[in-house]
Order: sequence, then C-alpha cells, then structure tokens
Amino acid sequence: MTRESGENMISAGPQSNPLKGKRAAVVLYSYYAIDPRPRREAEALKRAGMEVEVLCLRASPASRHQQVLNGVRVTTLPLKRRRSGKLRYLAQYAWFLTCAFTLLTLRRLRRRYDLVHVHNMPDFLVFSALVPRLLGARVILDLHDPMPELFRSIYGLPEEHFIVRCLKWMERRSLAFADLVLTPNLAFKNLFTSRSCPVGKIETIMNSPEGSIFDPRKVADRRPPGEPKPLVLMYHGLIVERHGLDLVIRAVARLRSRMPGLQLHWYGEPTEYAKKMTALAEELKVGDIVHAHGFQSLEEIARHIAEIDLGVIPNRLSPFTQLNFPTRIFEYLAINKPVLVPRTQGIGDYFQEDEILYFTPGDLDDLTARIEWAAGHPAELGQLMERGRRVYVAHSWEREEAKFLELAGRLTAGKAASQPGNKP
Repeated sequence: MTRESGENMISAGPQSNPLKGKRAAVVLYSYYAIDPRPRREAEALKRAGMEVEVLCLRASPASRHQQVLNGVRVTTLPLKRRRSGKLRYLAQYAWFLTCAFTLLTLRRLRRRYDLVHVHNMPDFLVFSALVPRLLGARVILDLHDPMPELFRSIYGLPEEHFIVRCLKWMERRSLAFADLVLTPNLAFKNLFTSRSCPVGKIETIMNSPEGSIFDPRKVADRRPPGEPKPLVLMYHGLIVERHGLDLVIRAVARLRSRMPGLQLHWYGEPTEYAKKMTALAEELKVGDIVHAHGFQSLEEIARHIAEIDLGVIPNRLSPFTQLNFPTRIFEYLAINKPVLVPRTQGIGDYFQEDEILYFTPGDLDDLTARIEWAAGHPAELGQLMERGRRVYVAHSWEREEAKFLELAGRLTAGKAASQPGNKP
C-alpha cells in the first residue's frame, strides 16, 4: 500500500473523511521535532485535513515558543527534560501536567477540540485533557512504553515495590479515562489487556519508519565497489546500560584479531553511560575501530545505515526489553540491511527464527559467535534479511498510517474506534 492509497482511504469524499475540518491537540512530554512517533501521527492527522497543534517540551531556552512544522503548530512549554532520580522525574511530570492542563483548558474555552492525542510517559498526562473531554472531545492515550516495566528495568525494582504498584494503579486509571488506547506492539497490547484495558479499547500502531526517509533508493553504500569489505557494525539509539552497547564493544575486542578491518559505529545522544563506553573502548584497546558519533537526525541515520553490513541491537534482558520491539529493526530492514537482535517475546511475536538473526540476550559468547557467523555467511545472512524485510513491508508506516487514520476517524465520528479481536 502506498502513501497515496492510504490517504485516499480517508479522503475519497466528504462522508468518508470524518477528520476533515476538525481540530486536534497533541500532548507529549518530549521534543516533538525529534520524536518520530508523535510527529508521524500528528502529520498524518494534518494531511487528513485536521487542524493540529502540539504541546511539548522546550529543547533549550533559546528555542522558539511557537513554530509551524509541516503544517503542525507547535507550542513548547518552559521545561527541559532531565534524566535523573525518581523524585526529579515526578516533579518534572507534575509541572508539565499542570502547564498542559492549563493551556488545553484555556484554548478549549476559545475553540472546540474534537480530539486530544496524549503520548506517555507519564500515563497520567492523559488527565491534561479533562476539560476538553468533559466538553465533548475524544481522547487517545498513546502508550509508547509500559511505565511499571520500564521503571523496574531502570531502577532494578521488584514487581511488588511500592512505586511499581503505584504506577500500575496510575496506568489503570489512565486507561479507564481514555476513549482509545494505542500501543506499538503485540506484547505491550497483551500486557495492558491482562492488567485492565478492555480488548476492544486498545489497538497496535507500530513504530514503523517513514518510507520517505528510510528509502533505499535515496541512500547508497558509498564504499568502493568490488573491493573486499571488512564487516562494519552499527548501533544507534538511546545509550543506556539496558541496551547493552558494552556487550558489542566487548565482542569487537574479542573478534579483532580474527576479523581484520572490523569496525563498530555507534550513534546516540551523549549520556553518562556513553562516556563509560568511550572509556571501555580505550581500555579494551579498540578505540581506533569503535567510533562514537553522537546524536544524528533520522535522515543522517538512514545514510549511515546504507554504508554498514550489520545492525546490532544488543539489549540485555529486563522486564522492559523482554516486551519491547525496537524501531531500529525496521529501520535497518527498510534499507536492506540485516540486523542482529535479542531473542525476546516482543520481537518473537513478529519474526520467526528463519526471518532474522537472533542471539541470546545478555550472552556475550553468543553475541560474539553470531557476529562472526554473519561475517562468514553473507549469502545466508542476505536470505535472512530478505525474509525479515517481508515482515517490515507488512507493517510499513504507509499501512500503519492508514490504520491510525481510520481509528481516529471512527473515534471523532462517535463510533467505536476499536473492535474486540482486531489483529495487531
């Protein structure tokens, strides 16, 4: 399905496009300009004919208070996200909720909202839409991540910890308040329905990359053709311990003597853990073949993917990573590159053993062996990539966008947006 066919599904005529001429607000505790999922969905609503405005964090004091990005009006609130302890997180969340609630209320008193689309974290941000909802707006809660599992993974909390129980209570209340719940994969959907969300209220909209950016026709491998190519590995994304970048660096150190020319390039916003990874590479004497590049835009990431041989997603096993489906999988496959992934429930719901290259999460020996196998079996690796790419195509953003617009259209038209038993 092409982007045009997805748009035609929602714009074939006045009666078939319930979104045209309506007004939506999007609320997220993040930086809209660089947060792919909220931006894809907001721009999809705009293309479908809605007037869309976003309330989000301000990246820096010098950032503009208001701007228009691809037709979407963006208002930034005077708060910068800081990764810190649990109390600091709570204080930041509470302040942002207060600001978003106030702005939505004031704006709703002047103009009608038909839809308010709230992205977690935190879950309770959905209550910023209280006044618009009381006055007739429909509310979507977009659960990017399950907060109890994420907090358990970040802070090492047991399932019965007081904070975890509070997060589950907050999740139940937030799910009950929303008219429709969206989440990125089947494992998350099953988790939320097992705790409290009715099956007919929740749908999956996968975090598929935009085909206009991750397009193999627009990016190319600029390495000289015909020459022997050493294996080039790539990691990109959030640089934190649970994502296991240190395991790849250790694997590269083990393989260096057996695989001349081996390289690892990693990309991500600087963190304290990232500094430790630079130091680890130097300690293991692989600083000359392990290259840190910092944060890159999606367009730049797509160009870099075109010039590597194997993407690596080295997540350790945790309550969160067991269920998560990393968007990076589809980003590699979109540009015809194979990817090495942990064998987890969230990924296994979509890929069979013969459709992607798996390793045992957290197992350095297995990770090392899989990288070495990939270097020695390019034909078999290419076959895995081709089969995996078919999974990606079945969940391309063009398809996910059409599904999202249909759900939003049904919701704003006063119909049940989701139906029990719908496929993910």
